[in-house]
Amino acid sequence: MEVWPPLLVVILMLCVVSPCCGLEAVAKNVTVAQLLPMSSYHGGLATYNAKNFGAEGNGTNDDTKALMAAWKAACGASGTVTLLIPPGTYYIGPTKFHGPCKASAITFLLQGTLKAATDLRRFGNDWIEFGWVKDLTVAGQNNAIINGQGAASWPFNKCPIRKDCKVLPISVLFVNNQNTVVRDIKSVNSKFFHIALLQSKNMKLINIQINAPENSPNTDGIHIERSTGVVISDTRISTGDDCISIGQGSDNIDIARVHCGPGHGMSIGSLGRYVDEGDVTRVHVRNMTFVGTMNGVRIKTWENSPTKSLAAHMLFENMVMKDVQNPIIIDQKYCPYYDCEHKHVSGVTLKDITFKNHAPSRPI
Repeated sequence: MEVWPPLLVVILMLCVVSPCCGLEAVAKNVTVAQLLPMSSYHGGLATYNAKNFGAEGNGTNDDTKALMAAWKAACGASGTVTLLIPPGTYYIGPTKFHGPCKASAITFLLQGTLKAATDLRRFGNDWIEFGWVKDLTVAGQNNAIINGQGAASWPFNKCPIRKDCKVLPISVLFVNNQNTVVRDIKSVNSKFFHIALLQSKNMKLINIQINAPENSPNTDGIHIERSTGVVISDTRISTGDDCISIGQGSDNIDIARVHCGPGHGMSIGSLGRYVDEGDVTRVHVRNMTFVGTMNGVRIKTWENSPTKSLAAHMLFENMVMKDVQNPIIIDQKYCPYYDCEHKHVSGVTLKDITFKNHAPSRPI
């Protein structure tokens, strides 16, 4: 069953009672956009197709406003809804998919490619932002791709060498979300981090593929900060920085069956750089494979931290490593800049951290 715009319904009803109203008359008074259903129903679930809101998906025209309009309609609907991004290449600038939503659950179904604008002047801290949404699923079909087009931006990234650098935009940021599933998505060539979770609860990332060149700066695969109840599984990450990084204030993190490489490995931190950082606790990493990475697992804390914090209750088990420079590295005087003093003690306490069944040279 399809839901048609009210104006079209009225016109069709008038045609029934008026002999002078034919299809030609309807065409003169109704636009193409009005003739298209804004939503349809399949199995009782409402689906909002981005193309019905003006998205072209030709890889050239800017589809930002169309996607945001489709989101607004889906977010404001009742019940369980799907926002469909059909096959095509959608060129978009900074795009905010924000709640709170009236819909009880939303599926953002990507069947094509989202392609980022390259003009850095258009961006703030991120490119695609899902925020303040409950019960969200971001799913891919038909080789769905999120392409950050980062190569043009990487030369402008000075963060590896300068404290006062301008941070480039994260590809996909989830902020203040609850009960979110992200699955079957491929993210390539982010300008900065590929995926970041901030202040979110109960997040599941399943079957994610992340790719960026080995020399691309700060293209972390998945970064977690001030979030709790995060599960990452069955994922493959090849990047120029950390495959997965867990920042301050994170708790109850479960990571399983992740392939990492190339890249810098997996990091806890860096921790202890800023005032009032939260503890990092209850991290379980298992069955993770590292190939050709700089590090396996690295815990890094800044020296002379402004406030005390804790990194505790962590278990890393059944890890396989091949051609890894530093399988396990703990650095409590972390500072990547040339003017570091390295004379102070870190304010981050490490406690109850276990490495079990670590195999640095086991064949893959």
